[in-house]
Amino acid sequence: MLKPIIAIVGRPNVGKSQLFNRLVGKKLSIVEGTPGVTRDRLYADMEWRGRQFTLIDTGGIEPRIKDDMLRFMREQARIAIESAQVIVFVADLKTGVTAADQDVAVMLQRAGKPIVLCVNKADKPGGTDPDVYGFYNLGLGEPLPVSGLHGLGLGELLDACMDRLETLPPIEEENDDAVRVAIIGKPNAGKSSLLNRILGQERAIVSEIPGTTRDAIDSPFENETGRYRLVDTAGIRRRARIDGDIEYYSVLRSVMAVERADITLILIDATEGVTEQDTKVAGLSHRHGKPAVIAVNKWDLIEKDDKTMEKMRLEIADAFKFMAYAPILFISAKTGQRVDRLFALIQEGYRQSRIRVGTGALNEMLGDATARVQPPSDKGRRLKIFYITQVSTAPPTFVLFVNDSKLFHFSYRRYLENRIRETFGLTATPLKLVVRSKGDPS
Repeated sequence: MLKPIIAIVGRPNVGKSQLFNRLVGKKLSIVEGTPGVTRDRLYADMEWRGRQFTLIDTGGIEPRIKDDMLRFMREQARIAIESAQVIVFVADLKTGVTAADQDVAVMLQRAGKPIVLCVNKADKPGGTDPDVYGFYNLGLGEPLPVSGLHGLGLGELLDACMDRLETLPPIEEENDDAVRVAIIGKPNAGKSSLLNRILGQERAIVSEIPGTTRDAIDSPFENETGRYRLVDTAGIRRRARIDGDIEYYSVLRSVMAVERADITLILIDATEGVTEQDTKVAGLSHRHGKPAVIAVNKWDLIEKDDKTMEKMRLEIADAFKFMAYAPILFISAKTGQRVDRLFALIQEGYRQSRIRVGTGALNEMLGDATARVQPPSDKGRRLKIFYITQVSTAPPTFVLFVNDSKLFHFSYRRYLENRIRETFGLTATPLKLVVRSKGDPS
């Protein structure tokens, strides 16, 4: 099941970013008393009352101002509102209800989404300030006084959000048996061109201007290898390159596309070689535990000799050490070169990510591995591994029970991971090893 989205919206300078920071417990948003500071979308995964959700901080909405930056921020907020299941509308107790608040309230009512009205800057502890009641005039229900500065009223705010979520049906993922493939990469790597080549139609707009694809687009596809749901995503850039328009929210959609994918297809532009941003895009897939295929696109544009491909392969292997499991294929979306070979690699990565290994076989492997290479010791204490079992798939996740997790050195973790891969043929998927000992928190 996908995580619901709760979007924090409101006019500029009402304290949305400070409230966001308080809720997530980290200073993720820049807090400054100048309208327009939060130009990008920031988001964080959270949990309250046992329910996981994604919280989005948005730029301020100024419905009556035509300034370019504020117009971009308004567009960002509009997209957030469309994508959210619940909206937290933040107003400012100190300024009272403004004409802009009323305009935003009308905009939110038209969206038809559940709304929690939050009156920020209610900084005095104790009884409710009488000025809070003036916000009933917005027609959005009961106003909840909170203080982002002092952290007052946040539990009541989150409770109200959960109450709204519980009235909504769960967000269902596609229930077909198609393999969900997120096509990711930096801008202009050829993601839309590849999608169009696979589908045989101009499904996505193709342009030399980076950032043409703003949304994540789902396209069903079927061939002799199986059924797929292909998702073309917006290009993912470095934060410093993300301007104050709707591009950052496109990055959020790319992140969400990876989260709900079964496997990722990472495109690298052969004409540019491997860049730092390519490794960050790949890291997004790896952190979410997704199997991946690395496709080096625009191979038709490269002047080649008999060493060119191997040189590029070694360059990728060096930059992507953290995901050595991902196979590499050199393709051309423009000519179709080797594009048909992608699907066998996708299927294999998908299959391996869902493999379950029996506990008996795992412990037999463990006995052999520890006999070959003795577990490490420190100050006279040696690591003992009592037991190993698989607890989940996608990615395959294994728990090792030991006498002291502090003795479990990184190099020995890597050794055991390699033994699991070799023994059970898990060469094309990320793995997760969890080490537990009696003194560890559960």
